[in-house]
Amino acid sequence: MTTTARTTPTGNILEDGYQSLIAFAEDADVDLWERSVQPPGIDGGDTIDITTMHNAAWRTSSPRALLSLTPISITVGYDPKVYDQIIALINVNGWITIHFPDGSTLDFIGFLKSFAPNELAEGSMPEASCEIVPTNQLAGVETAPEYTAPA
Repeated sequence: MTTTARTTPTGNILEDGYQSLIAFAEDADVDLWERSVQPPGIDGGDTIDITTMHNAAWRTSSPRALLSLTPISITVGYDPKVYDQIIALINVNGWITIHFPDGSTLDFIGFLKSFAPNELAEGSMPEASCEIVPTNQLAGVETAPEYTAPA
């Protein structure tokens, strides 16, 4: 058995989520105002069961080889005229950039899957929920996400 000591991280922790923005290459000035942004995660997928009749006490498994970016959720304020822009963006696979509060960016290929306005009520700002799905491919070519450190 190998016991590994935890060492101190060398990076810089984000201290505040402000200002997180998302830009679509197809429409960088879409009439959406980000209120909250959930960036994509990275998922290795379910394990592969490699248990055989030769195992004595434990089931065994193996990690998969490929990675996925997880879907992105954003909550936005909006101008009702955005419907025409949304129709033009829904299911259009292309470059999307997440701008992090520290000035770094994450560029990836994906599409806007949904735009769902919440109920309208007196005394509250109208909001909508959007989901963005990373595809990691453009025109059939596997394209990895690219992180760029702050300048």
